[in-house]
Amino acid sequence: MKAINIREFGAPDVLELVEVADPEVRPDDLLVRVYAAGVNRADLTHRTGGYGHPNFGDSLIIGLEIAGEVIGKGSAVTGFEVGDRVMGVVGGGAYAERARIDYRMAMHIPAQLDYVHAAAIPEVFVTAHEAMMHLARLKAGDSVLIHAAAGGVGSAAVQLAYATGATVYATTEGSKLARVEHLGADVAIDYKTQDFAEVIADKTQGRGVDVIIDFIGEPYFARNIASLARGGRLVQVGILGGGGNVTVALEDILYRHLQIIGTVMKSRTQPEKHAMIKRFREHWLDRFEGAGSLEPVVDSTFALARVADAHRRMESSENVGKIILTMQPEDLV
Repeated sequence: MKAINIREFGAPDVLELVEVADPEVRPDDLLVRVYAAGVNRADLTHRTGGYGHPNFGDSLIIGLEIAGEVIGKGSAVTGFEVGDRVMGVVGGGAYAERARIDYRMAMHIPAQLDYVHAAAIPEVFVTAHEAMMHLARLKAGDSVLIHAAAGGVGSAAVQLAYATGATVYATTEGSKLARVEHLGADVAIDYKTQDFAEVIADKTQGRGVDVIIDFIGEPYFARNIASLARGGRLVQVGILGGGGNVTVALEDILYRHLQIIGTVMKSRTQPEKHAMIKRFREHWLDRFEGAGSLEPVVDSTFALARVADAHRRMESSENVGKIILTMQPEDLV
């Protein structure tokens, strides 16, 4: 089969289309003919050597998110049959014509969705649900601040918060404000021209918000803490702006009853990942069908052979929503 190999760690041009052996199907695996694969920030980290050895995870092949058709299954698989349309999160191997996936990480694709839009769901919506609904316990009537709201996880989080009945504050750059408002943000904040902490203080009359979902890290940390209401929960999902040391007054945590929670899907154990998929599937999967449904946000598609361009698009941070690789026969030349 054709797949993407990382020749050496580095810039997007190190990604090359090569011929490799089909993945071996284990008892708990589905073998999937991949028609679309999501591009994620973790893929950029993988490509540049951030995870060390190229065999990080379940495959030598890069990629974490697939949509396609089941063409084989292991002896222990239940709930799926050959011919089913599925989407899900893999431990590697998504940038290929065929991939294996633990059946407990797979979900049936809602009938009205094509493969491209299905590939825009698993990683970002599961991550958003886990961070905001499960860990931060967002509920109707709460308020939430979502940073990087035009990105993959951010755009999913805005929709889930809106569907939950929360008041949604969201940061993005000026050219993307209208798009974020369309997804459900009550107040969209241009992080380049506005101080989000000042906006939150003004809009909430100094109370702050119940939940903050942050992907940026150290540059936002102090203002995030200042923007939390009593009993507020900050969930750190990424550190795109930098990690390192941060400081917080223990009195703030103690007397304001604050919680600071970190979550990264890639480093979770397999049973934890199974539970994350199950929670999302049971809560939201049927909401991708019918009027007022959730919307997988697709920024752009690239043929698999143009994977380097897809990575450049993500590195530009110009995307709104997901970047998707496609694996139709004409895309593999």
